[in-house]
Amino acid sequence: MIRLDPKNLQIIKTQSESSYPLECCGIMLGYRIKAEKNVLEVIPTENVWGSESSDNFGVNDSNYGKTRRYAISPKAMLQAEKKAREIKLEIIGIYHSHPDYPATPSEFDREFAWQEYSYIIVSTLYGKADCINSWCLDDNRQFIQETILVTEV
Repeated sequence: MIRLDPKNLQIIKTQSESSYPLECCGIMLGYRIKAEKNVLEVIPTENVWGSESSDNFGVNDSNYGKTRRYAISPKAMLQAEKKAREIKLEIIGIYHSHPDYPATPSEFDREFAWQEYSYIIVSTLYGKADCINSWCLDDNRQFIQETILVTEV
């Protein structure tokens, strides 16, 4: 289960809508208690997907750009990690949007996911945030859906 408050959920939705028709992305900071993850802060980041990103991921980007891919810069990840340490939290996940596509992970999402993270995906249909799901990898590197609990953390 992943728990986040309405304010952080709204930040994610707003970013997905303002980035449309491109994918948005960001980092979630929080803490874990056993299998439950608690999001205390979301950090919107720039989607830096481009030719360098596609080269780094070994992907031919001729058919996909920022409308179907996202990348968070290493610098943004390092800054988030530093901030998390300073406030005694950790990076517990990543979020991104799927413009005009379901809130289910793609094979690309699965292939490059980290097992310890949650992945919130927002389906943004015609510029409006719609379905929101969270996913994490099981021991076989397959995504399983997590329950999202929206409440004050």
